[in-house]
Amino acid sequence: MLLLPLPGSTRFPSVQLASSPILIRHHLHHHIFHAPPSAVSTSAESHLPPIPSSRRRFDNYDTDQAAVSRYDFAPLLAFLSTSSSSTHDDIDSASPTSLDPAEFQLAESYRAVPAPLWHSLLKSLCSSSSSSSLKQAYALVSWLQKHNLCFSYELLYSILIHALGRSEKLYEAFLLSQRQTLTPLTYNALIGACARNGDLEKALNLMSRMRQDGYRSDFVNYSLVIQSLNRSNKVDSPIMLKLYREIESENVEIDGQLLNDLIVGFAKAGEPSQAMHFLAMVQASGLSPKTATLVAVISALGNSGRVVEAEAIFEEMKEGGLQPRTRAYNALLKGYVKAASLEDAESIVSQMERSGISPDEHTYSLLIDAYANAGRWESARIVLKEMEASNVQPNSYVFSRILASYRDRGEWQKSFQVLREMRSSGVMPDRHFYNVMIDTFGKSNCLDHAMATFERMLSEGIQPDTVTWNTLIDSHCKSGHHVRAEELFEEMQESGCAPCATTFNIMINSLGEQERWDEVKGLMGKMQSQGLLPNIVTYTTLVDIYGKSGRFNDAIECLEIMKSAGMKPSPTMYNALINAYAQRGLSEQALNAFRVMRADGLKPSLLALNSLINAFGEDRRDAEAFSVLQYMKDNDVKPDVVTYTTLMKALIRVDKFYKVPDVYEEMIHSRVTPDRKARAMLRSALKYMKQTLNHR
Repeated sequence: MLLLPLPGSTRFPSVQLASSPILIRHHLHHHIFHAPPSAVSTSAESHLPPIPSSRRRFDNYDTDQAAVSRYDFAPLLAFLSTSSSSTHDDIDSASPTSLDPAEFQLAESYRAVPAPLWHSLLKSLCSSSSSSSLKQAYALVSWLQKHNLCFSYELLYSILIHALGRSEKLYEAFLLSQRQTLTPLTYNALIGACARNGDLEKALNLMSRMRQDGYRSDFVNYSLVIQSLNRSNKVDSPIMLKLYREIESENVEIDGQLLNDLIVGFAKAGEPSQAMHFLAMVQASGLSPKTATLVAVISALGNSGRVVEAEAIFEEMKEGGLQPRTRAYNALLKGYVKAASLEDAESIVSQMERSGISPDEHTYSLLIDAYANAGRWESARIVLKEMEASNVQPNSYVFSRILASYRDRGEWQKSFQVLREMRSSGVMPDRHFYNVMIDTFGKSNCLDHAMATFERMLSEGIQPDTVTWNTLIDSHCKSGHHVRAEELFEEMQESGCAPCATTFNIMINSLGEQERWDEVKGLMGKMQSQGLLPNIVTYTTLVDIYGKSGRFNDAIECLEIMKSAGMKPSPTMYNALINAYAQRGLSEQALNAFRVMRADGLKPSLLALNSLINAFGEDRRDAEAFSVLQYMKDNDVKPDVVTYTTLMKALIRVDKFYKVPDVYEEMIHSRVTPDRKARAMLRSALKYMKQTLNHR
């Protein structure tokens, strides 16, 4: 699974060509590259001709059987099994000064074996999962080097490294790689081994070292890394953009496989626009994207609310002769559910059944989600019955989704009904269901019910995880029960469940609300001592708690520390800082934070702009407050009811009651529905104006 290089290239050293197929580095395609007759030569000067980039992804070859049958390797393998040289500790041994006559005779009998056959033998040993075969593979490399029987040693080492990586022995692979100077071939083998084993940090570091050594990574390395990211669900927008910038800067040729991987990567990272860009590149090249690639794009578009585009991709699949399967239908169905388009959700399920595609557990779960979100509990129950009739057993996750929909609408009382329905269907609650149930009670400030659910969970032998503990701790913090939250934090650690970054963020916020600053710093130290680095949420929390307490120097310091650590401040962080200044009427500082936010390349959110209006209002600068409204209009930021209410409050503060009705009228014309506070502002202004007229 290694790529033999092209002559005259720093990426691929030249390789002598024998009369049998040559091992070419492969990706996911299954081809065999045979040398054309004109290229076959026994001369030492013969080299592999340049391979077109579109043909550089190949699978393992089967050595020509006629050539293999000329050699019997059994005596050699028997010798290696019994010889002391079979240990891999001798793999880098030098050529001997004296030799046992029997071993010398054995070596001479294999002198005419061409290099590709040695490669084939080594690969066959490496393909076995037994440790004895791997030891023989080590011994074979040592023996070949000892007797100078094969000169492509870097390929032998690369085959061994690949085999170790496939056997999940990365540590041994790295030890082996240290025996030789790293070449593009061994770099490729190590990067592939790391990517296949999910060790992305090592893979990326190796690619960086490869660049420092003057070599360029090829498209196969980037494909393997992106595929590993996709499998591990660790993919996010920054890392995908970083990888693509590297691909561009290194002028890496992008083949069809890498394009598909980029599309899936950006789709899973929640960047449908980037995914669509690469999809257009695939189609413009006359290539057909894979079905799984299109499904990933449909899912990303649906998740971002771009259902019309998701529908278009789905229809293109059908027009292109691809028969959508269950996953494709589910991806589009998920988009409809997220968009609260119940009619479309029902329609796509009906279309699915008419096409002969049976709904699976995920299909039913999504449809139940749609009905539960619409408050149609009876329809959701009917779907549950349909599942049973179709021999699709509902699981705990289905019921947890129903419960979550009630939680989001604040109907915590329905939790008991869902639990009864679940048990009557013969489904036992699992940890995820109990976590949702605890969260439902916590968000409704029903802490007794939350703790009772936690105790029931324990009594049923279900161990809480970090989500369970975090939900309980956070619920108590938000209800002002900080002492109990700290007790739960201690209980969590005593139970053997290690706090995660989210746990520490919750506790830092709790201590900050109580203005226990020394303990905040102590908790930060404890977090880092446990190997957890502060993340964006940590710094946003710190900026928020320091800002609310008027400790603006500490808030700014956190912002600078985060930037120096290479992290980009989030809009939420600036929102918190601007709002903190606004609460104290420090409009100039709020305006300065707003300017820094824009200088950092962040688009001001509606929340930040409303906070800026409030800052000017509190500072009795109504003209500047209205200039923010004009800025919103000029930059396509739609004002909401908070915007207009805050402007009315700013006018009342400077006794300009007569202007309040105009703001209220503009709010109505802008199709913004006034809330109770807005109406109260209007009544207050009208009442004052009436009193002023009566006194004249």
